[in-house]
Amino acid sequence: MTNNDILRRLRYAFDFSDSKMIALFGLADLEVTREQVSAWLKKDDDPALEECGARELAVFLNGFIHDKRGKREGPQAEPESRLNNNIVFRKLKIALNLKDDDMLKVLSSTGFRFSKSELSAFFRKPDHKHYRMCKDQILRNFLSGLALQYRSDIKPPKESTKSTFKWE
Repeated sequence: MTNNDILRRLRYAFDFSDSKMIALFGLADLEVTREQVSAWLKKDDDPALEECGARELAVFLNGFIHDKRGKREGPQAEPESRLNNNIVFRKLKIALNLKDDDMLKVLSSTGFRFSKSELSAFFRKPDHKHYRMCKDQILRNFLSGLALQYRSDIKPPKESTKSTFKWE
């Protein structure tokens, strides 16, 4: 998934206005304009689309954490210059104060079945022997599940009885 896609999906899931998006960037000390936000949120085939960098997405996610949980005391975390799905997943978990069972419930709301041990592999250190990279399919399903949970105008899909993910 691209950073722009993640940003679009988060905006949709939480029904953020342009003003709210700008405010979330501001909470993590990055001033952005409405034009920048609009360019990042354009569809992939739009010629006016501008690429949202990893640092900008990291700042947005940090601002989302500050909005949902409040700023912590002391020096603030520096935004990452490189992101992967595992980091995005972890930041969303922190922002929404989700436990493993909550995350599994969000995933299962999209018909995506996943175990607690599979989920915990995403939050391990990269050098741990049971660490796994979070694939786009999993993050995409999680963001769709968040939209189902936080928006009342979306209907969930029919329940799936089999796992749709295979470890490689």
